[in-house]
Amino acid sequence: MAEARRPVSARHRVMAWVAIGSAALLGVGVAVLLVRHALALILCLVGLGLAVAGGWWVLTERTLRRAVGVVGLVAGIVVMLVALVRVATGGQILLRVAILVVLIGITGWAARAATAPEPPASAPAEVAQPVAQVRWRPQRAVLICNPWSGGGKVERFGLLEYAAELGVETVLLDHGLDLEQLARDAIARGADCLGMAGGDGSQALVASIAIEHDLPFVCVSAGTRNHFAMDLCLDREDPRKSMLAFRDAIERRVDYARVGGRLFVNNVSLGIYATIVQQDSYRDAKIETSKEILPDLLGRQAEPFDLQFTAADGSEVDGAFMILVSNNPYVLGATPEASTRRRLDTGRLGIVAVSSSTGAEAAALITRSAIGLKEHDPNWHEFTGESFQVRSRSGTAFAGVDGEALELPTPLEFTTFPGGLRLLVPEGNLEAAAARAARTVDTQNILDIALGKDGAHT
Repeated sequence: MAEARRPVSARHRVMAWVAIGSAALLGVGVAVLLVRHALALILCLVGLGLAVAGGWWVLTERTLRRAVGVVGLVAGIVVMLVALVRVATGGQILLRVAILVVLIGITGWAARAATAPEPPASAPAEVAQPVAQVRWRPQRAVLICNPWSGGGKVERFGLLEYAAELGVETVLLDHGLDLEQLARDAIARGADCLGMAGGDGSQALVASIAIEHDLPFVCVSAGTRNHFAMDLCLDREDPRKSMLAFRDAIERRVDYARVGGRLFVNNVSLGIYATIVQQDSYRDAKIETSKEILPDLLGRQAEPFDLQFTAADGSEVDGAFMILVSNNPYVLGATPEASTRRRLDTGRLGIVAVSSSTGAEAAALITRSAIGLKEHDPNWHEFTGESFQVRSRSGTAFAGVDGEALELPTPLEFTTFPGGLRLLVPEGNLEAAAARAARTVDTQNILDIALGKDGAHT
């Protein structure tokens, strides 16, 4: 979704300088705070490392060693609390922290404003058109609906009735029916657009059929989490709004990816998560199943995961317990639920892997992450690429492909297909996507904008 290059406006330059100034003040404030409370910081880091190491033993060991892990976890938390109490009793600490929080907010707001795309130039109403927006209205659209997805969102939001108002044919995915065959049957009847009201796995499957026949696809957010819809900037709270694409459609091109010939729109997980979800008991007892199997997967007696890959620097990694390959890179959050993709048109795969094998290594990784040095940990691997390969000695690997548990033959070949998926989206979606993409900022880009370099923020 690249925009045309244009001179940097005065407004963008002002916002860039505001971001730089507030970031500089923030850096000075943090440095002063750390110097004045260096002992408390060290105690916090020690406590964090102790808590993580203890937590690792709680998750990966049994009986006596698990009890020792509980002690370590509690002790680490106590150490961190003691450090925080020492800081809190210092003079004016709350005021200083409040000032830093305000500076963080100003820096983020100004950086987003500096990188936000310019609105299209004004034009007479009768000829004005949004930039790079291809309007398209399907004549024989078919929407396949999973009535059980998202706790029954299809019925709760009246999607069948709304589709009838829009002139869209609906097909229900009933028990015993094959989703792929339903999509192919719709095309055989003359469908010129396919839509799917369901979860991410169903979205990926129907999208693959649409791609095969070069038809546009409509994503209707009727699943439980709808990560794909979220990263597309579609409304996850009301799937009816996604269906407006059947009436006043704007065509949007985004990437998709494949692993072993299978299409995915979100990600493929390998290692610990993919192994756990293979268990028959996982669907009904997620926490209990995880607690039972983790010691066998990560404990002292566990065999390293049979997964090998080549990192971006050419080094060979063997035994990573978690590998996540995504269709466009994620901006990682504190949890998988908080991780998002700012763009779906970079033409790159995102690869994240963790190869810690002991509590000490896990503690070191988390502690480095807490002080912003995660990328310097030898057990953390994060990079991007147009293709990626994962190998195994056994010849197979468990994989979670857009949430679906599979066992696939290795080597696994991951490939991205830039702009390969034709989406129909509602009015305003391209603008929302551009604003979301602008949230990804870097120091060099902000500096270029402040200096007025032509096209710096495009």
